Amino acid sequence: MPGNTISDVDRAAQAAERSQLSQVLTVPNQLTLLRMVVLPFVLISMIYGQHTASLWLFVAAAVTDVIDGIVARRFNQKTRLGQYLDPIADKLLLSSCFVAQSVNGAIPWWVTILVLLRDVMIIATVLVVVLTTSVRRFPPSLLGKANTVVQFTTLLTVLLNHVIRAGWLQRVITALVAMTAVTTVFSAVHYALEVSRRLYAHPSASEGE
Repeated sequence: MPGNTISDVDRAAQAAERSQLSQVLTVPNQLTLLRMVVLPFVLISMIYGQHTASLWLFVAAAVTDVIDGIVARRFNQKTRLGQYLDPIADKLLLSSCFVAQSVNGAIPWWVTILVLLRDVMIIATVLVVVLTTSVRRFPPSLLGKANTVVQFTTLLTVLLNHVIRAGWLQRVITALVAMTAVTTVFSAVHYALEVSRRLYAHPSASEGE
């Protein structure tokens, strides 16, 4: 019956819409979106010298990053959207905070430039690979995760030092800034080599299959 056919089509369309919505409204993805919403408030508090507020807002953003990863793994809520959205949120948060702290004179500009160049290189590589091959998965490496942890720790320590002004923290910051520079460079090189290795190991990917 035509009516039944239309009804079946409607039900199929509604089911597809619910499936797409469920990909967006997972707890990890909502936490990631929350992190992006918090970002402007973090930056505003940094710009206006509200050190305590910027510290706690940054901690809140970092906590959402930890929790969304745990929830995604524990409750099998990993999605294609989350695979792209989570690293984008991290890069926006970290890069913009590094710039803000360099403007404030707390982090050397050359370190922030390294962080920005790495992020631009990774984003450009992903765009080129997605547009020219069938590769769609870009799992983070252990070195990349380590770099993210070091960057978060560096910013957290800098923000804490703004609040408590401890001499020993400045020495810790100096060491963390050096670690940030080293892990940023090495993780960028490793990422480029890993992408090249994957494309070389799967030549059919470059044919769009």
